[in-house]
Amino acid sequence: MRDGIEGKIVLITGGSTGLGAETARHLAANGARIAVAARRKDKLDAVVAAIAAAGGEARAYLLDVTDKHQVASVVAAVVADFGGIDVIVNNAGLMPIRPMVEVNTDEWDAMIDVNLKGVLYGIAAVLPRFVAQDSGHIINVSSVAGVKVFAPGGTVYSGTKFAVRAISEGLRQEVDGRIRVTSIEPGAVDSELKFSTTGTAADNVLDFYKIAIPANSVARAIAYAIEQPDDVDINEIVLRPTAQEF
Repeated sequence: MRDGIEGKIVLITGGSTGLGAETARHLAANGARIAVAARRKDKLDAVVAAIAAAGGEARAYLLDVTDKHQVASVVAAVVADFGGIDVIVNNAGLMPIRPMVEVNTDEWDAMIDVNLKGVLYGIAAVLPRFVAQDSGHIINVSSVAGVKVFAPGGTVYSGTKFAVRAISEGLRQEVDGRIRVTSIEPGAVDSELKFSTTGTAADNVLDFYKIAIPANSVARAIAYAIEQPDDVDINEIVLRPTAQEF
């Protein structure tokens, strides 16, 4: 694995906890140079410190993915600090589960802003650079809810994740083999995502997540996509707990 990852400069959004942080640690252990970006500086600093203690290289960047100017600035800072960028993992996400009949448009807006626009802003920030260097890898974290509609309760969440999957596939076709594009579609993974639900469905969500697999399971899937030779593009990876039916 290390041969395909070592030395690559990887930016991970939502990199302060859970899936993002675990992916950062896993890739760093295999020789990647890591940039983690998120809104909570204390959590980011902890991830960077853990990577450094293990002999890896990492830097932290404050980022709200709903602000396209911040996303562009962070990518520019990563390029300045590391001398380039090879991979972006668009991982930041929200999952407030609530039946649509409850009509919480604030939650709908938040999911569209983070899950969908955040991915688009990440793509926008790296794509011109990747085209110019004729290489690069865009990894978008979707969900099994982007493969099968999660309803009742997850309809809008599924809508954002279906969109991420569609954008990933359309982008793959548009870049014509010069840039690799991967959509990662996890099922229940142990992370803070399950705490996004604060309404009537909260107990059901927490109960469902009792079967969750460790975040490192997704980190290994992301590493598998990155480690492939340049002429191999892993387009989609769907992974679930063996006990998960949905």
